Amino acid sequence: MIRMLRDHWLIGALIGAPLLLAMAPVQQVVMPPWLLWVFLAQPLYMMHQLEEHVGDRFRLFVNQRLAGGKEALTPTAVAVINIGGVWIVNAVALLLAATHHPGWGLLAAYLMVVNAGTHIVAAVKLKAYNPGLVSAVLLFLPAGLATLILVSGQPGVGFVEHLGALLFILALHAIIVLHVTRRST
Repeated sequence: MIRMLRDHWLIGALIGAPLLLAMAPVQQVVMPPWLLWVFLAQPLYMMHQLEEHVGDRFRLFVNQRLAGGKEALTPTAVAVINIGGVWIVNAVALLLAATHHPGWGLLAAYLMVVNAGTHIVAAVKLKAYNPGLVSAVLLFLPAGLATLILVSGQPGVGFVEHLGALLFILALHAIIVLHVTRRST
């Protein structure tokens, strides 16, 4: 099962993105706008994952350009990061925002915004395209900012919720950077 997930997780994004987007009009009827944007984070992220990972482009880019040719990012790590660090985080954010506190929706928003920031910084630093850059700029920046604004307007969402969500997402990204750095030395 682990091998199947490792080798075929991207098919979930290919099938999941259009299915989730097709559900958006129904969700719009039952969800307030701020929660709909939290919901939309998942299919938008799946579209981003397709730009990044079709043809193993992101993993190869990281290993060649950032890890000096070493296999710092493995197929297993890519699957764990994208299933655990994206799909599960977005699902938990949506579930807890809908059932407990709207501030949980900030996890989905910051996941998009921080990811977009890393792609933009990498492009500027390397003076080159990196897999995922286009969708990060065209999808994540506007959708992430819209989600931040809409969730921020909900009762009980303040500085503490923003700080907690941002720190959690920064920690996720730091774990990935540390993993790649450790494996490339």
